Amino acid sequence: MALLVASKLIAAGHGLAPALVRRAVTVELNWDTRQKSRFEATDSSGRHVAVFLARGRIARGGDVLVAEDGSLIAVKAAAQAIVVVTAGAGGGPLDLLRAAYHLGNRHVPLEVRGDRLQLEPDHVLVALLRRMGLAVEVTQGPFEPEAGAYDTASSGHGHVHAEGSRHDHQHEHEHEHEHEHEHGHGHGHGHGHEQGRHGHELP
Repeated sequence: MALLVASKLIAAGHGLAPALVRRAVTVELNWDTRQKSRFEATDSSGRHVAVFLARGRIARGGDVLVAEDGSLIAVKAAAQAIVVVTAGAGGGPLDLLRAAYHLGNRHVPLEVRGDRLQLEPDHVLVALLRRMGLAVEVTQGPFEPEAGAYDTASSGHGHVHAEGSRHDHQHEHEHEHEHEHEHGHGHGHGHGHEQGRHGHELP
């Protein structure tokens, strides 16, 4: 089956009629796939899609891909293994701030919410956080880390992760189709990423 190419990403579906987005087919992708500029995926209608985004562009849950035939594909952040960190018994927000500082020093992709931190599983970091007196739970859920140096096209993402997890994207809505190959993002994770069922990186 021929691949359908999608090279445009509309942040949070901005400017699209909500009814159009609701009717759009979807593609569920984990963070490891969504952070790549080039990957293949299978949407909810069974179509095989080749995604080519501008270098450094990241697909977030709630964004909308536009295929070459004009059809819309809504991006959903797939559930994956995550570590949820909350203040331990008798702890408070300062403990989470301290944990975020230490994780940031290790350049760990980190999702910051009002009452917790979320990161990908890493037994060394889990042990560190527990030694700091934090409550740590390994569970399943979507993962949307904060924009950082590895997210070059997302410097305008104003993620608000209190209840509701609103994404105030400020991306440009149109991107040129770049044909040069991606050469990796330089992530130094000390653990393996589980590929999403619906997506894998293009060569």
